Amino acid sequence: MELQIGTDEFSRALYRAQGIVEKKSTMPILASVLLEATEDQKLRVTAFDLEIGVQTTHPAEIRKPGAVALKHKELYDIVRALPERNLVLKREANNRVKLTSGAAEFNIVGQPAEDYPPFPRAEKAQMVKVDPTSLSEMIEKTQFAISADETRHNLNGVFFEGGEGSVRMVATDGHRLSLAQRPLEGFNLKHGVIVPRKGLLELRRLLDENSGGDCELGFTETSGVFRRGDVTMVMRLIDGTFPDYMQVIPKEADRTVTVDRPRLLDTLKRMSLLSSDRSTNAVRLELSENSLRVTSQNPDLGDAREEIPVTYKGQPLQIGFNARYLMDVLQVLDAPEMNVELCDELSPGVLKPAGDPGVGARYTAVIMPMRI
Repeated sequence: MELQIGTDEFSRALYRAQGIVEKKSTMPILASVLLEATEDQKLRVTAFDLEIGVQTTHPAEIRKPGAVALKHKELYDIVRALPERNLVLKREANNRVKLTSGAAEFNIVGQPAEDYPPFPRAEKAQMVKVDPTSLSEMIEKTQFAISADETRHNLNGVFFEGGEGSVRMVATDGHRLSLAQRPLEGFNLKHGVIVPRKGLLELRRLLDENSGGDCELGFTETSGVFRRGDVTMVMRLIDGTFPDYMQVIPKEADRTVTVDRPRLLDTLKRMSLLSSDRSTNAVRLELSENSLRVTSQNPDLGDAREEIPVTYKGQPLQIGFNARYLMDVLQVLDAPEMNVELCDELSPGVLKPAGDPGVGARYTAVIMPMRI
């Protein structure tokens, strides 16, 4: 195996792989990437951790076809430090690889390509063209609500369902819920699928790249597949049943408050500094006509309060929330104003952007209250 490739091109391939290669695995080869020099003058780079895989192809001058697996981290560090715009890779005896670029030469210990796990094929996936910006935005608006509790594996990802001209993504950890919906034809999923957190984050990285080409997403019974140009990503879906999230969203609210989103976000950041429990960032919201007072207290440090103007006419209400949960929602939205829907001090609060979000688009966040 011998090839020449542009340093930047090779670096791009290794960058795409860095979130997938396993650093602490019982299978050492999962910390490597598979390099395959093909006869059609392409270098195929594969990273696969048995759950999520990314495979990319890159133009190269293939002098001799072949394949080898190399440790990813060390290889990526070397490539980023090379002095020239091109590099030459040559596999020698015992899977050792000589890498040269200008006057720099590295001899790297490799592993047999046959030892690398086979990349999954998902030809049965019905691919649907998706807008990368919209899909990335939906991931951003839901990923923070994914549960970190490994014992609740069905909540360790985002529920994705499509049909009737739209797609919906939902995440919940039992204390809060985030739902984003966008118009999109083509997805006819019977029961929806659960996309794992790691796969979701890698998918967003690929969506946010400034590379050209149409983006396609599809699902089989057990896998999700993403394609864009010469990039293919396959991820194993979470096997489980997502809870009936529609039952969590209150149907009607007794009180609706309209508030300036950036102002409320800044206030919550300040008030949470003196919260008595740093893990919950508890704050109290005291609602009265056209006014919202946010307070926090800490027996060891003191207390804080700030009053902000709101649009509200109704009965007064006092309710406690985890400030971090409120801030997570406010930070991922760009609407100038938010509607906060409340019933009583024991019922969940519902946050929605104020104004018309556009045809078929909606966002809803539900946050459980706290006793303070």
